[in-house]
Amino acid sequence: MKPIRHVLNKVWEKYPQAMENKHKEVNVPINIGALVSEMFAVGEFYYYVINITDSTISNFHSNILSIHGLSAFPKHLSEIIALIHPDDVSFVIDAENWTLVKLAEIGFEHQLNIKSGYCFRMKTADGTYRLFHHQAIHTAKDENGKLVQSANIHTDISHLSSQNNHIVTLSGIGGRSDFYQIQLSADPCFTYPSPNLTRREIEILKFLGQGYTCKEIASHLFLSYHTVRSHHKNILKKTECNNTAGLIKKAIEYGYL
Repeated sequence: MKPIRHVLNKVWEKYPQAMENKHKEVNVPINIGALVSEMFAVGEFYYYVINITDSTISNFHSNILSIHGLSAFPKHLSEIIALIHPDDVSFVIDAENWTLVKLAEIGFEHQLNIKSGYCFRMKTADGTYRLFHHQAIHTAKDENGKLVQSANIHTDISHLSSQNNHIVTLSGIGGRSDFYQIQLSADPCFTYPSPNLTRREIEILKFLGQGYTCKEIASHLFLSYHTVRSHHKNILKKTECNNTAGLIKKAIEYGYL
């Protein structure tokens, strides 16, 4: 049976040294709870796992049915891509390409500790398109070090923003502090001024986006509560926000989450 193809296959096939493109059965246990804790979600969300070798998908969160008005769980990534607004598909292709270019620079041996994120519009149950925040974590490699599995989470952020900022972000997880971002808008006038946060401020902002309090962040980062509070105040000042809720909205617009 001829494998089903989709628009991202050509991007992935540019990196045969990192992506396993030969069909094989993948049965790698995955701790969804641990992965979701590494991701940002401030709205209704769902997740799924991709078998990179044939783009079949599994391990769904049931919200995918109600959010998109589906009668059955999708079986292939092409069905997810079909929900993306047609005008956003080219951006998604560019975003995936930049992600792999940057991962090649970082070193594909580190890809299990790097999270990617960007936004696009998706069709929902009521027939309208809403803005979703997409995050992906590579979760398993084969015996040759090639990627065979990835977990994605999609969060409805239409209550926070309706305009795609076209920013793609790569950030470290599992102890890595990487942070890279690029704006891929085709319109040179479409820009978001960055508040130029420090790496520590970005790190704290990620925890705030996951719902942690300053006290909890201090414990995780082995910092004093007063140090974290000071960073929090500086972040609010730099982003011109009055509270954490406004900060999260701005952080999405700036591509920090």
